[in-house]
Amino acid sequence: MNREEAILRELNLYPLWQRREQAQSVLEQVTAVVQPVTEQITSKIVVEKVDMQNLDSYDWPKLQALVKNCTACTLRASCTQTVFGMGDVRADWLFVGEWPGADEDIQGEPFVGQSGKLLDNMLAAIKLKRGHNVYITNIVKCYPPGNRTPEANEIAQCVPYLDRQIQLIQPKLIVALGETAALLLGHGAMLSGVRGKLHDYRGSSSYSLVKGIPLIITYHPTYLLHTPLKKTEAWDDLCLAVATMQGLV
Repeated sequence: MNREEAILRELNLYPLWQRREQAQSVLEQVTAVVQPVTEQITSKIVVEKVDMQNLDSYDWPKLQALVKNCTACTLRASCTQTVFGMGDVRADWLFVGEWPGADEDIQGEPFVGQSGKLLDNMLAAIKLKRGHNVYITNIVKCYPPGNRTPEANEIAQCVPYLDRQIQLIQPKLIVALGETAALLLGHGAMLSGVRGKLHDYRGSSSYSLVKGIPLIITYHPTYLLHTPLKKTEAWDDLCLAVATMQGLV
């Protein structure tokens, strides 16, 4: 069993998006098997938890304050600050990464440093700019010690925050950056098997009110810095995103 499948099974999260032409046929099956994330991990969380069922009543400032003061898992005790996200809160484009790195932890913004510069270049290549009709965030809001991969229960605590952000932003298109982002956005397959296609995002938690939103998956900028030959594939993904957006407006 690979790492992605193990995390997915522990969270009891099954694919909540499929190819658009397949999504409707599996929706009833998915609804029947998905259980509340917070119920599945109750025995593992020993610190104070947020009542996720009431998140749909949180406006943007209240949600920001909630995330800033969150103690629902142990990551908050070891990071400098939470990294909520940044950009246009009514953006058509939403880019979702994995978790903050050391630079993000210091500056309090997602995608800074070299990975941030590359992401900015990727945005510029499709005539977008950070903060202008673009919102950028991560699934996990705290920097994990040593930049380790967050544990399943740590990820599960942040997923409802992401869902609420999506509900408030109401983007027309979501671009997931990296394998972990793809996994927690509803799929356990390797990135190579899901990128280059159009999917539906329907929410990562049982409390989500998110309806079907077009979702495209591509490589994380940090990965591209270490594997530059994959930039051609990432460009293909961005072109698919542009074509998809053009069909929505």
